[in-house]
Amino acid sequence: MKKNICVVGGGYWGKNHIRTLNSLGYLGGMVDSNLSLIEKYKKDYPKIKIFNELDEALSNNFFDGFVVATPAETHFKIAKKIINNNFHLLVEKPLTLSIDDAKELVELSKIKNINLMVGHLMLFHPAIRKIKKMIDENIIGDLQYVYSNRLNLGKVRTQENVFWSLAPHDISIFDFLIESTPKKIISNGSTFLQKGIPDSTITQLKYENGVEGHIFVSWLHPFKEQRLVVIGSNAMITFEDSLDNKPLKLYTKKFDFEKGIPEKIDGPITLIDYENKMPLSEELEYFCNHLDGNKIKLSNGEHALRVTNILVSASKQLINDE
Repeated sequence: MKKNICVVGGGYWGKNHIRTLNSLGYLGGMVDSNLSLIEKYKKDYPKIKIFNELDEALSNNFFDGFVVATPAETHFKIAKKIINNNFHLLVEKPLTLSIDDAKELVELSKIKNINLMVGHLMLFHPAIRKIKKMIDENIIGDLQYVYSNRLNLGKVRTQENVFWSLAPHDISIFDFLIESTPKKIISNGSTFLQKGIPDSTITQLKYENGVEGHIFVSWLHPFKEQRLVVIGSNAMITFEDSLDNKPLKLYTKKFDFEKGIPEKIDGPITLIDYENKMPLSEELEYFCNHLDGNKIKLSNGEHALRVTNILVSASKQLINDE
């Protein structure tokens, strides 16, 4: 049976949800208050239902689920209304801008038996899924350290700092790969463009299972770099998402302490194949496959709550640094 999804918000990222859902055959409608945008979508997607009020869409009795792609500050109010109307939903990251609001949505979704999913897109990237598989299969030995750089010149935001804007991707990846909770978070930032809004941050994370890592994000950087490095006791992995061919590499490198002195073992570098699939298509397909009520395990509300906890904890340190 065909599933019909309604997208709330047809702007910057919402248009990608609309286009992808349409290509998958799941697009049923959209909601937006911008009348000129509505007229555009009526021309581009003449067969879908289009509303300028969320209440109209909720009462239409046509949709199986909703995708929320509005500005982050509106997520809580919109998501709460959708859950209270008993619809499964996918909310773009971040879930909310506060811990209390995130907790309320997660608890409400449990009470209502609603699937709450959050758009941590990188969890559906085939390369990230491949890295997780390699860790689980002990290809790199014991996981020790993970770090990521997410750097570019822009897009500069005026309502949120660079950590809130870019780091959710990497925090969610760390949570997925490490399967542990940070016991210590240390975050420092630099502010040059706008008072009170850091342009670059470096955050160190020490996890309860002994793994450590750091996240470096900046929108004040001369070139684009999206690099993930995973260090194991026997080997290392890199993923360069900003390069054209997006290479995933296994480095057979480690240190041997058998004689009491660190000896570098410098083995071959192998290019790792992974599936050529679009993360957004994979994410939306996963969401639509759980509209029957089967519990979402990947990128669910609990996962989003852990990500939000780290965002809030690190941001408090950034504010106190000013």
